Amino acid sequence: MRTRVLAVTCLLLLSSAATASQKVTPTTYRDKDPKEAAKALLEVATVQAESGSWERISVGRIYYLGGFKPEGKAIFDDVLARRPEASDLLRIAQVYREAGDWAQAKVLFERYVSENPKDAYELAKIGSYYMSHGDRAEAEALYDRSFKLESDLWSTLAAAGGYLGVVPQD
Repeated sequence: MRTRVLAVTCLLLLSSAATASQKVTPTTYRDKDPKEAAKALLEVATVQAESGSWERISVGRIYYLGGFKPEGKAIFDDVLARRPEASDLLRIAQVYREAGDWAQAKVLFERYVSENPKDAYELAKIGSYYMSHGDRAEAEALYDRSFKLESDLWSTLAAAGGYLGVVPQD
């Protein structure tokens, strides 16, 4: 009985410590170099994100685009290692694309397309990214597949924007 009480007490203390570490106070960011302030806030955000993939990808995005690429990539790699949802692939690919890391983005876009061949809008959207990187043949192949499935406003706009160098809004 005594060890059970001790174990429960330890769990409660750890739980309250974790909860306390999730709170942002002015000392987290005030009077610090911007990178230090951001890093301190991201450490809190990492705890706040818990195990949610979308939340963790959002934290990784700020790390990655904010100049802490290894930290962001580590989060992405962890999400990808845990049987990601299709939307996780897209969100991480978007970050790589936004950062100008087309080779990494392309791998995830290709994976998404192979695993989700009937998502007309995303096919057109991904096609516009290929077009913006000068791969017209692949872009048009994706447009063909998209319009064969469904010809709707959003897919049409994604393709039109691709030809003009305007990628779809995220």
